[in-house]
Amino acid sequence: MTYARTSWRENAACRSTDAEELFADSATQNRAKAICTGCPVRAECLAEALDNRVEFGLWGGMTERERRALLRRRPDVESWRQVLEIAHYEHDRSRRPRAC
Repeated sequence: MTYARTSWRENAACRSTDAEELFADSATQNRAKAICTGCPVRAECLAEALDNRVEFGLWGGMTERERRALLRRRPDVESWRQVLEIAHYEHDRSRRPRAC
């Protein structure tokens, strides 16, 4: 997660997608979620939505319902950006080969 806070949108997989696809009803949300798969800024996008309590649309591969559930489960989190950056770092670190 090395993208500057203001420029992550430029690298988003959905940047050229019709916005209506990302604010779709529940019947088409799974198709829209496929756009997020493999997106290089998925975590930044999700953090933006969670930190700013964005109520509508698909952000970081999560629907508004999924984000609300996550926020209810973790009301103690003050910075989702920080949580996701740490998780990303730990994930990368666990995948590195270990020295003998």
